[in-house]
Amino acid sequence: MLLQYIRDGLVEEEHILEFSEGTEETNAKIYYLRSCAKPLQASLLVDYNIDKEFLLSSSEIALTCASHAGEECHIKQAMSLMDKFGVSLSDLKCGVHPPLSKTAAKSLEQEGKKPNELYNNCVGKHLLFLALCKINGWDTSTYDDKNHPLQKLVKKQINTLCEVTASYPITKDGCGVPILSMPLAKMVNGYKNLFSNQKYEIIKSAFQENPYIIGGEDRLDTEIMQAAPNLIAKVGAGGLCIVYNTLTQEAIGIKIQDCDMKSRRIALLEYLNRLNWGDFKYENKIKTLHGDIVGEIILK
Repeated sequence: MLLQYIRDGLVEEEHILEFSEGTEETNAKIYYLRSCAKPLQASLLVDYNIDKEFLLSSSEIALTCASHAGEECHIKQAMSLMDKFGVSLSDLKCGVHPPLSKTAAKSLEQEGKKPNELYNNCVGKHLLFLALCKINGWDTSTYDDKNHPLQKLVKKQINTLCEVTASYPITKDGCGVPILSMPLAKMVNGYKNLFSNQKYEIIKSAFQENPYIIGGEDRLDTEIMQAAPNLIAKVGAGGLCIVYNTLTQEAIGIKIQDCDMKSRRIALLEYLNRLNWGDFKYENKIKTLHGDIVGEIILK
C-alpha cells in the first residue's frame, strides 16, 4: 500500500506501508520489534509474580510497558519503581536523553536541570529487567548482555508469544539491550496471544487504565487509546505500531518502510477508521504558511 502526498496534482512524496493481521512467517520481510516488544517483555512480571512481590500499582505496571514522554507523571512512576525494586540510577543501563515531551524538555531547560536515566523513554523496561535479575539472583551489572540469563529468558518469552520458530537477527536497541526481529505478522500474533490471555489481564488493564503513562504528550498510542478505550496500542521506533481490539480480540500491525512518523499516524488512523475500530480525526490537507490548501495526503 502507498501513502501519497499530492501537491497541485503531482505526487510529492510516497511512503510504502505494510499492514499485517498475523500468522505468516515464511519468506516475509523482517523488522526489529523496537519498543513494540515492551508489553511482551513485561509479561514476565506476571510469570515471576513481580507484581505481587513488589505490590505494583496499575500505573507502575504501565510504565514497564511504556515509551514514556518524560513528563512529571512518568518520572513519579519511575522513581516509585526504583524505590520498590531497591535499585539506583547507577544500576540503569538505558542511557540518558532529553524528554520526548517538548513541554517537559522546555521545563527542564528553564529550570536549569539536566535529564537523567529516569527521563529515558525505556526506563520502565530497564527497571523491570533489574527486578527480574534480583528475584532470580542474577548479576545486575551485565543484564544488557545478550548472553545474560535475563536476555535469554526475554528472547524465549517473546518468541513463544509471537509463535516464532525460525531464527532471525538480533541487534542492540537504542537503549542498549538486545532486540529481536521477525515478520510483522508474528509481532501481531504476540499481541493477540498476550492480550487475549486471562493470565496477563493485569497487562491489558494497565494499558486501558493508564493510556497517558504508556506514552504521553503527542504520542500516537496514547492518542488512540484515549479516543477508543477498547483499543490497546503500542508504538515502536522506525514507523511501527501494533493495535489490539479488546472487543474482537483482533490485532493489526503497521510498518512504514521509510520510518516516517507522520505517515504512520495518518495511515494507521485511516486504517482504523476503515475497520470501524474508531472514529479518528486527522488533518490530511497540505497547506501553505498562509493556510491555503494546495494538496492532500491519500492512502491508496
